[in-house]
Amino acid sequence: MASWLETTLTILIQVVLIIGLVGSFVPFFPGPLVMWLSALGFGFIHGWSTPGLIIFGVITLLFVASTLVDNLFMGAGARKGGAAWLSIFVALAAGIVGTVIFPPFGGLIASPVAVFLLEYSRLHDAQKAWQALSGLAAGYGLSYLARFGIGLVIMALWWLWLWKG
Repeated sequence: MASWLETTLTILIQVVLIIGLVGSFVPFFPGPLVMWLSALGFGFIHGWSTPGLIIFGVITLLFVASTLVDNLFMGAGARKGGAAWLSIFVALAAGIVGTVIFPPFGGLIASPVAVFLLEYSRLHDAQKAWQALSGLAAGYGLSYLARFGIGLVIMALWWLWLWKG
């Protein structure tokens, strides 16, 4: 591949990685997925050396971990706030459906509304329903920080991959 083209594509990949990293703070934006796809594209452009395969393997594991951590922190926050497991699962489903039907913020609205309404329906206590909702919100915040931290590690690994060639 021509050197100028390879350089241009590498710069483009870096820009997309930054978009994915910043996107980690945007609700329901698949920042880690964008970063993983960028790393995959980099591998196809620059080739798959042994260090590259190892680094990409670690990036893949981090991508999977970011998805699990995201859901775990949100669910744990809601649970700590007193939400029932059913409310947590319905909130996750509502988030997915809301995002698909009303992107990009439908899920951000649907999840908390689902938790509040289900908990209010279950407990007939607005204060306890609000407490469950507050726990979900705290979980959201922690999950964004975790996704950003994982994104920073992915970015550092990509730079290592770029340097190791």
